[in-house]
This record gives sequence, C-alpha cells and structure tokens, in this order.
Amino acid sequence: MSGTHTIVMGNRGRIVVPSEVRARAGLAEGTPMVLLESPDGLVLLTRSQLTERVRRNLAGLDLVEELLSERRREAAQEDAA
Repeated sequence: MSGTHTIVMGNRGRIVVPSEVRARAGLAEGTPMVLLESPDGLVLLTRSQLTERVRRNLAGLDLVEELLSERRREAAQEDAA
C-alpha cells in the first residue's frame, strides 16, 4: 500500500481517486467527501474520517470547564467594575 498517488485534474475540476484507494477506503459512487484547505495544502476526507480527526484533536480537552472558567472570570471582572 502506498500513501502517495499522482492524479490529474480533468475537465470541470474533476479528479479520479485510484480504484485501489477507493476499495481500501470503502468509497462508492455518491460517497460524500470533504475537501479541507490548510496552510500545508489540500486534504480529502470522508465525513467519518473528518469526524474521527476532530475527535482526536479534541481528546482530553474539557471544553465545558474551559467555557465555565472563562464566564466566571468575566463575571468577576464585571463585579469588580
């Protein structure tokens, strides 16, 4: 399995995902894909791959506690004013 594939953009901006990649990824006609533009380049993901990527990036973060702490600081600043 190789992680790099050379593809060419066709007419109307279409690209073809190589058949072996489609098979490994379980892609079929009509599979929704997400194209991310990042400073490092373009990344093409399925929705489930994107969901998993976001979950990994947020793992270990306590966003609720972070938000509550921020709100408490703001309330304390308002009370002091």
